[in-house]
Amino acid sequence: MKRLLLLLLPLLCNAAFLHAQVADRASYLSDVVAELGKRWPDSRTVNLVFHGHSVPAGYARTPAVNTLQAYPHRVLCGLKDRFGTAVVNVITTAIGGEQSEQGAARFEAEVLTHRPDVLFIDYALNDRTIGLERSEKAWRSMIEAALAKGVKVILLTPTPDLSEDIRSDQAPLQAYAQLIRRLAAEYHVGLADPYAVFRAKAEAGEKMASYMAQVNHPDARGHAIVAEEILRWFY
Repeated sequence: MKRLLLLLLPLLCNAAFLHAQVADRASYLSDVVAELGKRWPDSRTVNLVFHGHSVPAGYARTPAVNTLQAYPHRVLCGLKDRFGTAVVNVITTAIGGEQSEQGAARFEAEVLTHRPDVLFIDYALNDRTIGLERSEKAWRSMIEAALAKGVKVILLTPTPDLSEDIRSDQAPLQAYAQLIRRLAAEYHVGLADPYAVFRAKAEAGEKMASYMAQVNHPDARGHAIVAEEILRWFY
């Protein structure tokens, strides 16, 4: 029996992997979308929390912070264009220079305290400083804490860094993008994949610098791409 289990284990693991998939875009946020569509007096405030590093915080060419051009604000504008009767709070708990271990350490006190309906996590750019293993542990901690509270979670792959060739499979950020995709599938949560969008543009001959305010911070055009990837979950 033990030998049989050992033989079957790889097949069972592969089967589990095949069944793991990112949440269904058409239904994952259906309850949130329904809430956004309500009118007073039947409506309530919907809280969207953006947790991460300098990009969701709105840093452009450091030290400038362009909050109104950053993707959290653009998501708010996009939602209000569609849901004119909704009361939406966009809450940014991002800190410039932070990596996911630091974000996980303050997660309970500074993120979940806002009672998010949807939580967005964006740490990959800075997680290169701590490595994949530590990054994965921190992301899992935050994902599991949010899910335990019934929060819907959408994970974000990174925006570009001009010090890397985004077209290369050996680019350091590619490994983090793959990790985030795997976690989204494993936990069956949402995925916004701007890294894939930017890579496709680069492979089509577009210059990544035209989307960047500095080497590692998107400009308004870059943030617009991230926002559109997120808004697809609400339409």
